[in-house]
Amino acid sequence: MSELGITVKKSKQFSEWYTQVILKSELADYAPIKGCIVFRADSYAIWEKIQDFLNKKIKETGHRNVYFPIFVPESFLKKEAEHFEGFVPECAWVTIGGSSELEERLALRPTSETIMYSMFKKWIRGWRDLPLKLNQWCNIVRWETKATKPFLRTREFLWQEGHTAHATKEEADEEVMVILNIYKDLAENQLAIPVLVGRKTESEKFAGALYTDALEALMPDGKVLQLGTSHNLGQNFSKVFGITFIGEDEEEHHVWQTSWGVTTRLIGAAVMVHGDDRGLVLPPRVAPHQVVIVPIPYKHVEDETIMEKARGALAKLQDNGISTILDDRKEYTPGWKFNHWEVKGVPLRIEIGPKDLKNKQVTIARRDTLERTAVKEGELAKSITQMLEDIQDNLFNRAKKVLDENITEVKSYDEFRKVLGEKGGFIKACWCSQPRCEEKIKEETGATIRIIPFEKEKIFSNCVCCGEEADKVVYFARAY
Repeated sequence: MSELGITVKKSKQFSEWYTQVILKSELADYAPIKGCIVFRADSYAIWEKIQDFLNKKIKETGHRNVYFPIFVPESFLKKEAEHFEGFVPECAWVTIGGSSELEERLALRPTSETIMYSMFKKWIRGWRDLPLKLNQWCNIVRWETKATKPFLRTREFLWQEGHTAHATKEEADEEVMVILNIYKDLAENQLAIPVLVGRKTESEKFAGALYTDALEALMPDGKVLQLGTSHNLGQNFSKVFGITFIGEDEEEHHVWQTSWGVTTRLIGAAVMVHGDDRGLVLPPRVAPHQVVIVPIPYKHVEDETIMEKARGALAKLQDNGISTILDDRKEYTPGWKFNHWEVKGVPLRIEIGPKDLKNKQVTIARRDTLERTAVKEGELAKSITQMLEDIQDNLFNRAKKVLDENITEVKSYDEFRKVLGEKGGFIKACWCSQPRCEEKIKEETGATIRIIPFEKEKIFSNCVCCGEEADKVVYFARAY
């Protein structure tokens, strides 16, 4: 391939492959601030597709978008000690405003619970004010000290964070599950990434939460990536911040709260799961451009006629709601353009050359399979629509097959270590629910319990760690 192509194999040098794909596909670039990236136009377009999907879903379920300050007073964070302790190592602080020292340090938003809940106390008075269901699209700052990686771990990233208040625990429980199902829909039906869903253990839950539910996805290097979380915060924050309401029984009660979010790491997940040795492979439903048209002139013969056909195809596809771009740049050869758009992961490429002109057809190349097909001009929109659906389904099914093949059931600690070292992926094992076993496995192997499945699975062995009687089937993995 030319220098714009990927120079390493995904299966051999995964980390370097990922970095090259991100940079050469022009999804992102390194910012002049250590640990930060610039979201270039294509990655932001993917984020906008995610926003469009989630906004529609969460607004349908009664949530409204708001925006709160990026500054969080230190005293607010300290009010919720467990929550504060969880974020202190990652907080970036503002101590000077202009030329004056601030009376109180301000954290640059590591998350918004405390700043938002100070206002919930003001806004909620009685049961008629509930449920309060808000969502915020914003940036987050967490001063990572580990090695950063574009989209997966950076000091500033983008996310949405939902925050709700309810009259009862049952309503909060329902909210947690409604959102988790929306996130699962997003991951599987938009990003074509299959996920496992379930509950976190006490040690892995969000700081300050009653419990945390999550989505976990397998990456090609055998590690897993948490794609989203939905938390029932119980009454922990409402008691700290004094968020109460007068119920229908005319008594005062503390509200029950939830919070939930997904981040721009979803973009990194899609890159890792679907990309290949040529570059990006994007699911059509989140691709910035679903189709690129590349005219192929030949010795200036019928150049204008070919361009006319290309412009006609562009208009037809756009009229049918298909996101299409025409690459009519004269300074690049068709071969260069093929490589360029393959690296960028556009799902379908339409080629129109003299032979296509003669046969009243176009040639369509699929990015996922690299197959090329001739399609009659009159069937273009219908064929493209069907192919985009086929690509979406194929990417999901391909990833689902990999996931299924990399869930390994083990009965002993020796077998656990062997599978983790040689294969990776999810390890399905029985656990006695004792934190000491969970902690021992984490310390000795780096693997953590990613989820406890919602539906209790049949116990098939004693605890994988201590050998005593087990009461849960859980899924372990090493995670990003």
